[in-house]
Amino acid sequence: MNSKPSLLKGTILALATMVLTVVGHQALAATAEDLHRDARQALERLYDTNAVAKSLSKDARAVLVFPNIVKAGLVFGGSYGEGVLMKDSEVVDYYNSVAGTFGFQAGAQSYAYAMFLMTDEAVSYLEKSDGWEVGVGPTVVMVDEGVAKNLSTSSLKDDAYAFIFSQQGLMAGVSIEGTKISRIQR
Repeated sequence: MNSKPSLLKGTILALATMVLTVVGHQALAATAEDLHRDARQALERLYDTNAVAKSLSKDARAVLVFPNIVKAGLVFGGSYGEGVLMKDSEVVDYYNSVAGTFGFQAGAQSYAYAMFLMTDEAVSYLEKSDGWEVGVGPTVVMVDEGVAKNLSTSSLKDDAYAFIFSQQGLMAGVSIEGTKISRIQR
């Protein structure tokens, strides 16, 4: 029996786990106050660079903000970060964002994302569910330049709109599809 493939898989898994452990700590805010500050600053950066996000914020029932998601991988990978749920510009709860990935990937990066919850149903789903797996439940539209050109307050029909911003690092592509968002105690 050839043990080289299983040795290679074990080595890759160990490396991915080590990378995630090292960089994952960067995604943890030191205190609740740090997380509040980081979330507010992240939203300000988004609003300064994206007029559509600023416009959506006026009609959103709540905004879920993850100011620092760390993603790393070497074949196997994942991402983690902590964020806040804001209603009327006030922090009302804390959440984490977790995703696992498998496939051709190597590197690490950090990014922020904000999800504008446009309906009471979307807010209720987040608050009452035992974790929200993005792609299941309320409809989430990833807003890129193409989508943003066609968005207006009269065309808003989906439950939530997500913006990824402040990307740094060496890893291609970012998506929140399959991400699990869960309430945490802070």
